[in-house]
Amino acid sequence: MSPSTGRRIVQKVSSTRTFAKVAPHVIPALDKAVHRLTRGRTLLSAQMLPGVVLTAKGARSGQARTTPLACMPEPDRGTWLLVGSNFGRPGHPAWTANLLAHPDAEISWKGETIAVRAERLTGEERAAAWTAALAFWPPYASYQARIEREIRLFRLTRR
Repeated sequence: MSPSTGRRIVQKVSSTRTFAKVAPHVIPALDKAVHRLTRGRTLLSAQMLPGVVLTAKGARSGQARTTPLACMPEPDRGTWLLVGSNFGRPGHPAWTANLLAHPDAEISWKGETIAVRAERLTGEERAAAWTAALAFWPPYASYQARIEREIRLFRLTRR
């Protein structure tokens, strides 16, 4: 099977409601374990999409919260785009509320810890980023179609 065929299969599976029910319980736990075992160099889900491990203060608790996330690197800008899709489930993922309350955070990217500042994208900037995100990972369109809320997008910039 070619890499492009494998990617299309993964995209098709990840667009399903069953995936949206199961993945949030399985993928983050596997990612955290692999990330810890490889000392921050690898995420299991990064075999499908690039990924970071985000560490941000909890919106209410102020405690450090660590979340493995898919990301869209923007190499020409030196930034990363995070998509708060929550696998197409209702409700914004908790990490998005954390970034809204405390935009200064850290990511682990390919084994390097990087201090970042998160900016929630709106208006034309969000529209352009959403178009790029859909080209990068088409299942985001399925996620948005299943829910009424607008998926939050954040750009992470080095501090």
